[in-house]
Amino acid sequence: MMSMLTDVPFWTFFISVFAGYLLGVVSGLVPGIHTNNFALILLALSPVLSDYGFPLVCIAAMILSNAISHTFHDIIPSIFLGAPSSDMALAVLPGHALLLEGRGAEAIRLSALGSAGSVALALFIAVPMSLLFKIAYPFIQSHISWILLFIVFIMIMTERGEHIPGQGSLAHWKGRFYALVIFLLCGFLGMFAFSMEHLMKPFISIGEPSILLPLLSGLFGSSQLIISLMSISAIPAQLTSRMELDSKRILRGIIVGGTSGSLVAWIPGISSSVATVFARLFIKEDFDKVSSKYNGYYYEDDTVLDSAKEFIVSVSGVNTCNAIFALLALAVIGRTRSGAMVAIDGLLGDVWFDPSVIVLFMCAMSLTAILSYHSTVFLGDSIHHRLSRIDYPLLCYTVLGLLFIMCLLFTGTFGLLIFVIATPMGMIASFLKIRKSHAMGVIMMPVILYFL
Repeated sequence: MMSMLTDVPFWTFFISVFAGYLLGVVSGLVPGIHTNNFALILLALSPVLSDYGFPLVCIAAMILSNAISHTFHDIIPSIFLGAPSSDMALAVLPGHALLLEGRGAEAIRLSALGSAGSVALALFIAVPMSLLFKIAYPFIQSHISWILLFIVFIMIMTERGEHIPGQGSLAHWKGRFYALVIFLLCGFLGMFAFSMEHLMKPFISIGEPSILLPLLSGLFGSSQLIISLMSISAIPAQLTSRMELDSKRILRGIIVGGTSGSLVAWIPGISSSVATVFARLFIKEDFDKVSSKYNGYYYEDDTVLDSAKEFIVSVSGVNTCNAIFALLALAVIGRTRSGAMVAIDGLLGDVWFDPSVIVLFMCAMSLTAILSYHSTVFLGDSIHHRLSRIDYPLLCYTVLGLLFIMCLLFTGTFGLLIFVIATPMGMIASFLKIRKSHAMGVIMMPVILYFL
């Protein structure tokens, strides 16, 4: 077979990658729009694009670039609007803490660095990781439920609860009990929502409606906005976007996030949102339990803030590396792990197993990462300079209204009902002073029971 690299005109390839990058900017910045939506649209438009001179491999590169670019830019609404995508739900908590400390732009810069670093890491470990999982995949597939149960056990047992001077060692078990209760409550909500997903009747149909939109918007988005409205009246003045985090912690965040993201890409039924839970276990300080000084508490030192920064690096690395290794999972074991990979597989079939196509896609990912890093930092700095003129309560109410309308339009009245139920449930962990990551039981518990 003639090398695919010599068959694709350079400018056609570049335009395809740049177009995918721009679509990723849009899907990343606008809450509720997922890369899967654009992937399916591009798949449907592939005959038209082919007529205009775009080879199928270029259309596939466009879809891949969209997926990578999205993982860079979706941190911005998560931090500044409290409106997360499913993969960035846990980033709301540390991101919001940094925003209230005047470090929102710094959090964006750290996120961009985490995503860019994960691309470099993925290119370095791609071959050995692919060989390893090609051998280990049958074992993983048959033991996935036990692997997830082990992760849940670690999550709950590492919960220490609120620290109150004078309490005995058994006080930690109260926090663990609360964690178990939150996990189960959210798990039952997830089971109910997924089992009744067919009741969603969206008023606007863009791709396949997902019950994750109201679930995660309620648990991690609107709940955090309401708590903010109860505690502060304005966004504090924002500091410079210069990164103030030890290079060792940045490197650890990239390695932990990238490795976690690469691992879950091979596991059926698991998204990168679960990998963020796993990555969270390596960031020991409980930044998501500690309120900022605007909530009536004061940090004694920068340890908690540094943990929040490291987690931002880590969770961004998770999402980007997961998008990359979803491609490798398709190449090595022939399994699709995302809508983008379904579209690419539908476009190319067996053709893209040509090694030259893999090299072409690696070039597309690298170019997209370079463009996305600079645009993410630029957008973060631009928002940073405008924050002082924003009426924060009005912004919170506006975003709450947008989330309400978005859930109604894209998931119908049933999705709106799930959103309304999930919002107060998302506030419980904050009031009990435990990690809100236990609310990820909304995804993990249904997956565990499905594979059991």
